Amino acid sequence: MTAIPIPSEAERRSNQAFDALLTALSRPGLIQRLPKPGEASIIEALLDRECRVFCADPLMMPMVLATGAIVAELPASDHVFAGALQDLDVVNGLDLGSDLYPDDGATLVVRAVLGQGPKLRLSGPGIETTVEVTVGGLPEGFWELRRQRIRYPMGFDLFLVDGDRVLGVPRSTQVEVL
Repeated sequence: MTAIPIPSEAERRSNQAFDALLTALSRPGLIQRLPKPGEASIIEALLDRECRVFCADPLMMPMVLATGAIVAELPASDHVFAGALQDLDVVNGLDLGSDLYPDDGATLVVRAVLGQGPKLRLSGPGIETTVEVTVGGLPEGFWELRRQRIRYPMGFDLFLVDGDRVLGVPRSTQVEVL
């Protein structure tokens, strides 16, 4: 007889968060729900001992350290938890990968205000035609700098977090500010 392991509550939460993050990246513009508010669910779902992490928010650092992830400088980080983005320095310092290894590009996690702010039109893989969303709480020039820095397949993936809601914007998505 084969025993089926029963996942713990923490494993269930991590699996729910991981599913939400994958769906958010595969369906840009479609807001997903995290099992609990803030970046904690994302930290639990994405980080392990093989990840290099930059964390700009000192309040999140204990959660990051608990995963065993390697704390790294910004240009060498796989995952960047920027908190509430105040300026564009973090975006300028992100690893974009290379022509040979575009998957080395960083994943940026930023707090934003979903449903308020400038209207954006998203297009690209995972979107049938276009999707319009409103995203606030980002510094002036964020979307233009993102456009300038991404040279697909090189670039960075983006998660915008607002409470327990997350919006994914992969590097393959074109963003037009309306």
